[in-house]
Formats: sequence, C-alpha cells, structure tokens
Amino acid sequence: MHTFRDYYKNLVTLSFEDHPFSEQPKHILVICEYNGEWLLTKHSDRGLEFPGGKVEPGETAKQAAVREVHEETGGIVNAIQYIGQYVVEGKAETVFKNVYYATITRLETQSTYFETEGPVLRKELPKDMKVDQNFSFIMKDEIVPRSIEQITRTIKSI
Repeated sequence: MHTFRDYYKNLVTLSFEDHPFSEQPKHILVICEYNGEWLLTKHSDRGLEFPGGKVEPGETAKQAAVREVHEETGGIVNAIQYIGQYVVEGKAETVFKNVYYATITRLETQSTYFETEGPVLRKELPKDMKVDQNFSFIMKDEIVPRSIEQITRTIKSI
C-alpha cells in the first residue's frame, strides 16, 4: 500500500490488491491506450485527465468504466482490467475509487462528450504534470504514475 497526500492535501491510500477498501466503490478512473498512445480527455473545468467518474445505480464499477470511456472520449473498449483501488479521506467525504487499464479498439465521433471536450491522444505523459496547468488535479498526485508502473510490471512491457 502507498499512502500520500493528494493535490488538495487529502490523505490517499492506494493498493494494487483486490478491492482492499470497498467491494462496491462509487467512483472509477480508467487509464486508456489507443494505438500505442495514452487516451485522455479534456475536462471543461479541470483540464487533461484520464476518463473516469461515478458508478450509476444498477451498474458495476467495471460497467461504469466502459461507459465513462465511451461518454468522455468516444472510445470503444477492447479489453479492460482492474489494476487497483484507492481511498481519499476528504474533508467532506471519503471516496473509494477503482483504477482500471483499458485498451481501445476505435474512437467514435460523438455529438457530445458530456462534461469533456472529447479525446486527446499523447505519445507520452510529461514528467512535469504536477506543475503543468494543462493537466487536471487528478493527474498531479501519485495515482497515475504508480498505476502506470503497475500496468507495466503486470500487464505489458512499455
């Protein structure tokens, strides 16, 4: 387990074990690749980030992950795998979030990408995301880099 403070100084604990904090988390984050590039979305307020969001009533976290990828990027998920889970102990609430890794087969153009501006492809993620104003706060703590390390170790060799 890894414990650290996020962008807003909340206590975060990340684990790559099987659902260590909640069997039914209400939030998801999906690290996506499409044709060898990272697939992000541009949130209208927060900036560049991987797709993610809330689990809706009646759906599993994995179903929510597939739905959010499509809604925010137009991406059609080829394969999706659970990577880990983290808990954010915020000032107002505690949030449990699953992290997934997905490969995308194609991108469909959509009339709306909901609260985002659609897909953004990047060959590499910059080393300075913590200070890059183009990136969302979601990309500025240890979740994304540690999850990518886990993906590299357990799923693929980048």
